[in-house]
Amino acid sequence: MPTYKFEALDTAGSEVKDQIDALNEEEAQQKIRQMGYFVTKLTAAAQAKKGGKKGGPKGKKKKTRTISIGGVSSKQLCTFTRQFSTLQDAGLPVLRSLKILEHQMKPGILKNALIDVVEDVESGTALSDSLGKHPKCFDRLYVNMVRAGEAGGALEVILQRLADFKEKSQSLKRKIIGAMVYPVVVILVAVSILGFIMVVVIPKFKKIFEDFKLPLPVPTVILISTSMWFARYWWVLPLFPLGMILLNKLIRLSRAGAYALDKMKLWVPLTGKILEKSIVARTMRTLGTLVASGVPILESLAIVRETSDNLVFERMYQRVYESIREGETIAEPMRQSRLVDDMVVNMIEVGEETGDLDSMLYKISDFYDEEVDTAVKSLISTLEPLMIVILGLIIGGIVISLFLPLVSLIEGLSK
Repeated sequence: MPTYKFEALDTAGSEVKDQIDALNEEEAQQKIRQMGYFVTKLTAAAQAKKGGKKGGPKGKKKKTRTISIGGVSSKQLCTFTRQFSTLQDAGLPVLRSLKILEHQMKPGILKNALIDVVEDVESGTALSDSLGKHPKCFDRLYVNMVRAGEAGGALEVILQRLADFKEKSQSLKRKIIGAMVYPVVVILVAVSILGFIMVVVIPKFKKIFEDFKLPLPVPTVILISTSMWFARYWWVLPLFPLGMILLNKLIRLSRAGAYALDKMKLWVPLTGKILEKSIVARTMRTLGTLVASGVPILESLAIVRETSDNLVFERMYQRVYESIREGETIAEPMRQSRLVDDMVVNMIEVGEETGDLDSMLYKISDFYDEEVDTAVKSLISTLEPLMIVILGLIIGGIVISLFLPLVSLIEGLSK
């Protein structure tokens, strides 16, 4: 029976090194878990001896990195942060926690980054500096909160706040996306049905009309012309959204154009208010998390400004940044911008006066999270009857246009 050497952690977080006999690696891991240990490394003893015969000192095996494209999903980063927070709260050293998480991570860009972070931390680099080398995985907010936790000696508390922040942000995003699935599916099905009617059904009616040499009313002529256009130039339809995306990118090449587009997004009926409230909720929660974590207020505002994802709000936070730098308040430039409600301004003023700004920011973000949830549900309840009415009008118009010539034919035959 093969022998396996293993390294593991016991319930107290202490390292255990031993060996065990098992038929295969899965059985070995199962036996070790039954002993109450958490496996961190498992190797076959025979392989270890074979490697030792090759001569020379046994060097450290370099971990392989997989080729990965893109970034890290919010869900994956959220899960990693929560697990890291749990391990730190259990009292494990930072390096050991990182090794455990890197070992169980699936191949990808986050695992590659953790391999580098483990090597950097082993060589004596600060955790925040190591994370900062991987901006695709760990943004500026993440790095600065970890840095504040290291400086204050409360990394486990900071990681808990960061995990809570990531989970609530992910929850809000998931609610919005989930609520929009139904109308998007209905619109796609409706467009598909209308496309089928235009390309397949109407040309058959056209042939009937031509065979009977019926005089066609204006609505029928317009409908048949539209159908013929769809049949010939259907390939133009997919180009329309692509053209809109390209136009949007071209306009955003200039800062003035990007600002105008972001301003227009906030003016769009129904969706504009939802976007505004979601930005307020996200930025207030971000600022509250940073302030509560001990990040300097100017650095916090700079991070919030960059993560607002809207140039209109970015300009407002720039004014707040300049106000704080000059020794003034946060609330006044927000009041002048008229982007946020008076309730937000008043609560921030109270927070500044009482020294409890982070709590007030959390309350504002919680309130606006509920507002966004309510607004999205209201939007869906408004869209459902609206889509039914529009679809009914379109289908009704098509039916009337097609049957007008048939009515004339029936009337002619009855005479």
